[in-house]
Amino acid sequence: MVLSIGLSSAGLAQPSSANRLAPSRPGTDVYILSFGLWGPQSVFESEAKGAARVLEASLRSKGRTIVGFNTKRRAGATPQTIRNAVQTVGRVIDSDDVLIFFLTSHGSSEGAAIVAQDDHMIITPDNVQHLLQESGARYRVVIVSACYSGVFARKLADERTLVITAASADRSSFGCRDGATWTYFGDAFFNKAMRSESRLDVAFEKARLLVTRREQREGFDSSNPQIAGGSEVLARLGERATAPEQQTCRGPRANAQPAAC
Repeated sequence: MVLSIGLSSAGLAQPSSANRLAPSRPGTDVYILSFGLWGPQSVFESEAKGAARVLEASLRSKGRTIVGFNTKRRAGATPQTIRNAVQTVGRVIDSDDVLIFFLTSHGSSEGAAIVAQDDHMIITPDNVQHLLQESGARYRVVIVSACYSGVFARKLADERTLVITAASADRSSFGCRDGATWTYFGDAFFNKAMRSESRLDVAFEKARLLVTRREQREGFDSSNPQIAGGSEVLARLGERATAPEQQTCRGPRANAQPAAC
């Protein structure tokens, strides 16, 4: 079953108080959405949480993160909750800001799988494209940790959309084990490279080398992680990295959820 994410708002839950985000400030802020989609294996919950923590710390994005995940008993990353989170970001994000959209799951040539209790779906590159458009984010980073996740790069990468994937469109990635903290790519990119390097493209190159070496040691075929597009995103994040940390809040958009800096 392919996930259906249309543009109708019927049936959507309203943003909860837990999903209130800090408003945009002068300059460039980074908003982070992180989702662990495959409920039967806890590694995806762990990776969604861990990636959000590392990104938030590395990119100075405290108060601008939403994490959702499915477990064996809980459905917290469904089409409804994902779109709800995107709409929450859309209420506060500014045209100068960057949205990071992270998915971790099993994958196929169609996209990334969602297993939320008894519901089984696929979120496709087209679905993600609709969500990015709905967010209102002008600058976007899509990171997908899943087998065959290179299919997202083919569809989504452009000058304002940086796409980073754990594997090429025709390769598997590794480490999807129940009870693990990270997948191989998540460990290399978030847990190792990004803890000391906030530049996403540089961190990716470090992670690609780490993953390739680990796969070779363990006798796996290379997953061939991918990076594509995003020249304007990387330039904006580079300028932000050299600027003093923002302090003053802009006024929130209409209907924005109240939040403090």
